[in-house]
Amino acid sequence: MRLLALIILVLFVVAGVVVGALNAELVDYDFAFFQLHWPKGAALLGALGVGWVLGGLTAWLGVSSAARARRQARPGADKKPAATP
Repeated sequence: MRLLALIILVLFVVAGVVVGALNAELVDYDFAFFQLHWPKGAALLGALGVGWVLGGLTAWLGVSSAARARRQARPGADKKPAATP
């Protein structure tokens, strides 16, 4: 399984290098307060990375809040067992 993940990672790195090499010309991005001059490939890969991180964060927050809701919904989930003398 670890080998498969490494192969997939290498394939994505190679694809990123190819996309960056084929889209090397600079493009202007205007954000009203400032402008960026980035290569098209770098901007595309940067947007992909930001989307990946935000999607992972959203999924993680959704799973953790659902688990918290399940714990709170169970009766007696927060009660500690009585100590025996």
